Amino acid sequence: MLTVMPKPFEPALPVKGATVPLGPDWLHEIKYDGYRLIVVRQDKSVRLLTKGGHDWSKRYPLIVEAALQNRQKRFVIDGEAVVLTMTGLPDFDALHSRRHDDEVQLYAFDILAGDGDDYRSLPLKLRKPHLARLLARRPEGIFAAPYEQGEIGPELFRHACLHGLEGMVSKHGDRAYRAGRCDHWIKNKNRQHPAFHRVRETQKNSPHALRRRGTSVAGGRTI
Repeated sequence: MLTVMPKPFEPALPVKGATVPLGPDWLHEIKYDGYRLIVVRQDKSVRLLTKGGHDWSKRYPLIVEAALQNRQKRFVIDGEAVVLTMTGLPDFDALHSRRHDDEVQLYAFDILAGDGDDYRSLPLKLRKPHLARLLARRPEGIFAAPYEQGEIGPELFRHACLHGLEGMVSKHGDRAYRAGRCDHWIKNKNRQHPAFHRVRETQKNSPHALRRRGTSVAGGRTI
C-alpha cells in the first residue's frame, strides 16, 4: 500500500490509425475534443496536470470540487477537459475561449492510481472497473467515458463521424498503462471535424515544418 502518490504521472498517447482495429480484446471510446488532463488527488490537494506539466487546478473549479467530493482520498485519473453543449456534444471553441472555465468537466477514461495503489501495471480491462467504482456516485464535474468492446469498433466510428464527433480511440484491453506513444492505443479521427484541420494547420506551421520548407523562424515568428 502506497502512502504517498508515486510520480511522475505522464500521459499515454495514442498513435494514428488508418483503420479501426478489429478483435474481441479492443475497447473503443469516443474521442471528445478538449484538453488532456491528469487529475491527481492527494488528501485535500487536487492538481490538474496538462501534457506539458502545468497545473490548471485554478482554471477548472468544477473538476477540482468533484475530485474533492469523492470518498477516496488518493487517486489519479486520466481524461479530457471539455465544455458540453445542451445536446451533450463537446464545444472546443467555448473551452478555448476561457469564458466558460467554471463549466468545464472531465471526461475520464482511465485510472492510474486509487486507494493508494498504483494501477498502471494492470491491464486496461481491470483498470476500467476501478474507474467505474471510483466515479459511481460522481457529483457534476467528472464523468466516466462510456466504451464498447469488440467487433463493433468500425460501426461505432462511423456513427461518431455521422454525429459530428472528433473520432474514436481504440485500446487493447490486455495492455498496461504506458507513458508516451502507445501502439496499443489507436486514434482514428473524423476527417470532417474541425479538430482534424486544426491539427493539420498547427503541424504545417510548426517550427520544424517551416525549417523543412526553408522558412526562417525567429522569435516565434516566420520571417
